[in-house]
Amino acid sequence: MPKLERFGVSMEEELLERFDALIESRGYASRSEAIRDLVRKELVSDEWSDPKAEVVGTITIVYEHHQHELANTLADLQHQHHGAILCSTHVHLDEHNCLEVVIARGSSARLRAIANALISTRGVKHGQLVSTTTGVGLV
Repeated sequence: MPKLERFGVSMEEELLERFDALIESRGYASRSEAIRDLVRKELVSDEWSDPKAEVVGTITIVYEHHQHELANTLADLQHQHHGAILCSTHVHLDEHNCLEVVIARGSSARLRAIANALISTRGVKHGQLVSTTTGVGLV
């Protein structure tokens, strides 16, 4: 187990009260665990700022199932990036709308480009890239 280092943090009382309420609402066991997660979140964000960094992400899109050729266009885009796309899951939300989640791994620049291509496709109602990490550099 890595050696733990203790340090102090000073903050305004109102900010600390709000932080404690957030910790409680999310079920953290301690302030320390919540702070560790905040630090990791920022490290992952910093990792994504390097266009060459090897990262993982999910691209979620919602689209109209009956839009002419849209499903084929989205599938073609995914096939163009088959080296980065690990898998995709397709869900029928109702008789008109579908949700697709694409899991991809590669450079942050490539994943952003894939996400932009999918999300900006005509007929996609909503899309979002969720960036995460391979976990290699995190403790």
